[in-house]
Amino acid sequence: MGNVREVRIARRTGFCYGVREAIDRAKESAAAGKQTHTLGQVVHNEGVIAQLQAQGIETVDTLDEVMSGTAVVIRAHGVRPDVLTRAESRGLDVIDGTCTWVIQEQREIKKLVDEGYSIVLLGTPRHPEIVGLLGFAPDALVVDEEEDWEQIPRRKKMALLSQSTQPPWKFEKLAAFMVGRCHELKIVNTVCPVTIRRQEDTIEAARGVDLMIVVGGRSSANTKELTRLCGIVGTRALQIESEEDLTDASAFEGVSVVGVTGGTSTPIEDLRCVAERILRVAGTPQAAARAEELATAALAAAATPAGRTTSLP
Repeated sequence: MGNVREVRIARRTGFCYGVREAIDRAKESAAAGKQTHTLGQVVHNEGVIAQLQAQGIETVDTLDEVMSGTAVVIRAHGVRPDVLTRAESRGLDVIDGTCTWVIQEQREIKKLVDEGYSIVLLGTPRHPEIVGLLGFAPDALVVDEEEDWEQIPRRKKMALLSQSTQPPWKFEKLAAFMVGRCHELKIVNTVCPVTIRRQEDTIEAARGVDLMIVVGGRSSANTKELTRLCGIVGTRALQIESEEDLTDASAFEGVSVVGVTGGTSTPIEDLRCVAERILRVAGTPQAAARAEELATAALAAAATPAGRTTSLP
């Protein structure tokens, strides 16, 4: 048996509200008897995608795969305006699940283009949110890591926006860099406040535990950032995709209290499963015997109704 006696789940984890609402709208459509598709994976979580498929909700990559008259859900990342136009012209029942924060980003970037600003976007070039934003500003320059920043040209009027899940510190650093690139710089902070709060709560949890388990996709930028932040505050962090990655008790050697957090594509219920697995694999005899009870209590202490995977019964 191990030494872990307690597992704490960080507050305000689980799906962000944009992802949750898009999933709910897909479920509502299917429950109403409509043939329902999502344009792209509504969330980067294979378990959730499998659950949606079991309810008859299929993922498609293009509108060409959707028959006229059926429902298509636009995921929280949003799409280019021409995609919406094409969907409507084909007689599809468009369910726009674009996150309200992303909609505001789209409006801001269109306004800046109309005002004659050269646009710089901080983000991952092929990320769905960035692809959608480029539909409103085709000439925008997308930059990600610092080595990309030197390619930013010098212009009289420039505007800086960000993919909503980018780290706030990187956005601030790029803004400072761009001050010397133009005469007039307009900075629109489009980093999602949910992302910021999740990072703050993860840091708070990390400061009170011996080890953090960060749950999310291996390629998820916001999950990687949570792992990085744990290290900054001096707490060792282990990033996993699911409870199935936890098989070796040696990872918890000398650990008494473990914290668990997750990226925006990780259902908060998955964190409960991770907490239970930790206690079964590396808990003290007393904690292992009560693993299910303790994990459920940890979830109850962390989750508010707004943090649940779905608002539907």
